[in-house]
Amino acid sequence: MEKLVVVGQGYVGLPLAVRAVHAGFDVVGIEVDEWRVKRLNAAQSYVEDVGDDALAAAHATGRYRASADYADAEGFDVCVITVPTPLTDGVPDLSHIAASGRSLAPRLRPGATVVLESTTYPGTTEEYLRPILEEGSGLRAPGDFHLGYSPERIDPGNARWRLENTPKVVSGLDDAALARVRAFYEAVVERVVPVSSPQVAELCKLLENTFRHVNIALVNELSIFAGQLGIDVWEAIDAASTKPFGYMRFTPGPGVGGHCLPIDPSYLSWKVKRSLGHNFRFVELANDVNDHMPAHVVDRLVLALNDRRKALNGSRVLLLGLSYKKNTGDCRESPAIEVARHLRKLGADVHAADPHVDLALVPEGVAIAEASPWEIAAADAVVVLTDHDCFDYALVQRESAFVFDTRNRCRGPNVERI
Repeated sequence: MEKLVVVGQGYVGLPLAVRAVHAGFDVVGIEVDEWRVKRLNAAQSYVEDVGDDALAAAHATGRYRASADYADAEGFDVCVITVPTPLTDGVPDLSHIAASGRSLAPRLRPGATVVLESTTYPGTTEEYLRPILEEGSGLRAPGDFHLGYSPERIDPGNARWRLENTPKVVSGLDDAALARVRAFYEAVVERVVPVSSPQVAELCKLLENTFRHVNIALVNELSIFAGQLGIDVWEAIDAASTKPFGYMRFTPGPGVGGHCLPIDPSYLSWKVKRSLGHNFRFVELANDVNDHMPAHVVDRLVLALNDRRKALNGSRVLLLGLSYKKNTGDCRESPAIEVARHLRKLGADVHAADPHVDLALVPEGVAIAEASPWEIAAADAVVVLTDHDCFDYALVQRESAFVFDTRNRCRGPNVERI
């Protein structure tokens, strides 16, 4: 039985660890957060895509345990690194990768395989992680151990496309490494897509998210101009979506949020600037458009209230949805949070309803409420920011004095859409 170590037990690492237990691996989940480790070992999941029952079933096999101690990684056959790679002051922060590599290196043995899944710029696996592993282990890759890259494609909350049925891009430093990386993922997912090098796989991930980022920026800016021209952008999008070729539907909103879209394209832009001396103009323009959408939402709300002879300062505003994504609770890097902060600075009495959200992440001064008939009717304006299915949009339309809808869920004479 092969021993698998998954470094990082978040929304990427935990589903992989649980799936690998199901595939027959002996799995250690390394997690530096002691609170998370205690919860995991008590079969209490904090990741949406892994329920408590699934975690308990993994424990019941005797082949899963979480640990904050890298000593428990000793003797691994395969290790997958799924740690965060944030931007710090606009520069890629690889400190978590470096820390993982330094902790793993003394435990690296000949023939073992290390795979990086963290999103990063092309060249990270070979030029950054490899020297750390080699220096700390005294081994060399290729030759003594295998090293590869496989971009994560987790879409939290997506019931259709899960880890096991989403095609997995895989790579290795040489043919032997690719074969080992491919063999591991073939045991846990239905289809793998091998590519020629880690740099191709790293670029693949950035391409996927840059594509989304740029197209969301396109429809966001289009929605601004369409509104000023008096044209219903949503009707135009619906009509364009009937075209069976050469078009893919994207919709506007209050901005972009989450772990990927606000960050990943900037990794590519940074790499292009650093290595080639050029600006990646599409990414920079998309960043500019999407970063300004929360302020645009507030501006639209100010104008709408003004038309109704109300000032934003002192108005009671109910926000529906603080998380960045439908039916999920993570509001880090959420445009809805930025909208809430803008409104508070301008003196609005801000209330927010989101049954999924982590209350510890809600900004100071924002009152948590339920989307009850009374709360909706009491608001001078209701702003739909994340279209959770749990909200009763018919109730919102019926009871609201005014609705500003950034998600195209409401209709009626008291509704204005982005």
